[in-house]
Amino acid sequence: MKKRAAFAVDGERVGPDGEESMKAGASGKKALVVVDMLNDFVRPGAPLEVPETRTILPALRRRIAKARREGELVVYICDAHRVNDPEFARMGWPPHAVEGTPGAGVVDSLAPEPGDVVVEKRTYSGFHGTPLRFVLQRNEIRSLTLSGCVTNICILFIAAEAGIRGYDVTVDERYVAGLSRKDHAFALDQMEKVFGVRVLRRPGKAPRR
Repeated sequence: MKKRAAFAVDGERVGPDGEESMKAGASGKKALVVVDMLNDFVRPGAPLEVPETRTILPALRRRIAKARREGELVVYICDAHRVNDPEFARMGWPPHAVEGTPGAGVVDSLAPEPGDVVVEKRTYSGFHGTPLRFVLQRNEIRSLTLSGCVTNICILFIAAEAGIRGYDVTVDERYVAGLSRKDHAFALDQMEKVFGVRVLRRPGKAPRR
């Protein structure tokens, strides 16, 4: 069976089990995690378009630049589905982010740079079947800031997983996008109240009680 690979953008590849060598990106203890900011989510008319992603692009681009300047590891977690991935039928999603297609690529304006790490996933989870925990361990990361999409799906799952694993997790509302305001707000409340995530709200956006 062909081994699926996640890879650092400098070309060094990492197996799903993390058994292959990885090059450390930054030496800090923090990581900015960018989830699923892919063409198939961001482009107008994309198979799984999340229009709100285009709204957060400028702020997220600045946040990524800040992370690189300050030595924060930038980790891209990206859907990389098979052609007939079970998620499509099971979850009812249209085919999207099929590995090797342009739709599975990070949007140009947020493109990974040398030193960043790209981790591929096939589920909502950032940890299941991926080398993410090895990447974080190797870089001694204990604090994660999550960004990207979708707030109530992959962001929520990864926030929960990271919180359960003992990471300090922050979600800044300026850098995450949901499919609807209702689901977006619900997910932020769940992260904050249930999983101990530090949620930074947009000005004037009080948490729902």
